[in-house]
Amino acid sequence: MLSVLCACAGPYQYYEGTGLHDAAVAEAAGVWEGAEQTRLTLNQDGTAVVERLDGADFDFDDGWRISGAGTWELTDRAGGQNVVVTVTTRTGVDAREASPPVEKSVAAPLTYTWRFYVRRDAHRGLELFFFFGDPDVGNLYLLRHASASSSAAATS
Repeated sequence: MLSVLCACAGPYQYYEGTGLHDAAVAEAAGVWEGAEQTRLTLNQDGTAVVERLDGADFDFDDGWRISGAGTWELTDRAGGQNVVVTVTTRTGVDAREASPPVEKSVAAPLTYTWRFYVRRDAHRGLELFFFFGDPDVGNLYLLRHASASSSAAATS
């Protein structure tokens, strides 16, 4: 029976973090972009604006994407730093075109909290990510600073 339980432990079920402890609030603040027009604005004063951000973990499978306003903070745990974003006022809901299609219809939440892991890319810039979907797969939902995203697109 123990082998069955261990076989279900996906790559991120016991993920402790990136080990990064040197990111500063000023470095995390700014505009972040992701797939399918996702945009996250982290203001220096601790306020946040979310545009078309998917749910984390299994919530991603529900297919909703929310927009709204709220707060953010940079936290530091033993396993590394996190950016915690909480939408307290939802301003919009979109649906992601799922492949395969979403089988269940779950209403988007009015409020939601994401915990982004913080890591550095090859150029020492910050990246924010969370895991989504089935824990056995270990899919990453990645956001990059808008200036870094634009630079990468311009050099491609």
